[in-house]
Amino acid sequence: LYDHPIYTDSPIILTTTSGVHGPTIAEYAITMLLALAHRVPRMVEWKARGAWPPDEQRWALFVPTEVRGAVLGIIGYGSIGRELARIAKSAFGMTVLACKRDPAVRADPGYHLPGTGDPEGALPDEWLAPEKLTTLLAKSDVVVMCAPLTAETHAMIGARELESMKPSAYFINVGRGATVDETALAQALRDNRIAGAAVDVFAQEPPPAGHPLYALDNVIVSPHVSGFLPSYDDKCAELFAENLRRYLAGQPLLNLVDRARGY
Repeated sequence: LYDHPIYTDSPIILTTTSGVHGPTIAEYAITMLLALAHRVPRMVEWKARGAWPPDEQRWALFVPTEVRGAVLGIIGYGSIGRELARIAKSAFGMTVLACKRDPAVRADPGYHLPGTGDPEGALPDEWLAPEKLTTLLAKSDVVVMCAPLTAETHAMIGARELESMKPSAYFINVGRGATVDETALAQALRDNRIAGAAVDVFAQEPPPAGHPLYALDNVIVSPHVSGFLPSYDDKCAELFAENLRRYLAGQPLLNLVDRARGY
């Protein structure tokens, strides 16, 4: 769409469905965090072997990382990040660090499903600008990338940023694949510079055969499915109908696209 004349050369008003899939993607991120923290991939591996680990190995193999009270760093505090923050604080008592383009603007006037998210921006314990990204990375026990892909966010997570993370930290990408240097991420995982990762989005989809992340046992890979939702079409139609009502009434539209910003 970004290369289409309707986007680049026309005055046509555009809106998005942001907020519709925020809850299901946030649930996916929490699921991946719990799976990594509780060593689920390792459990699956032992089941595939048809084996039970020796008693003297079970603790070392399966003792979990504590999620309750951990520090969650969220990059991109839109509808996904806000619902993720709500779940993390209410269910797990996590400390939330939020990184967004302009941290002084905390409220989000966009669409949120009732009872979800953080429309007023009241949940983060600390707000950081992109210039302070390495501070967020260094403090966080888990980092979730939720940012859209723009010129500013392209490859914003590379080797230098990954090196600033804790060796015990997890990295989860539910934003856009090209926001992360995948080669650098694979190397950080291979060298155990971070403990694990979950990746739902790639710069090229499907990834090329032999992609380095496929060969690692400390990463969960999924085929861009975190936003799948059985009621997605119905919810999108409801949002469109609400925006149509607003348009006919001369009221501000929800999720208006800012062409200069890129989303």
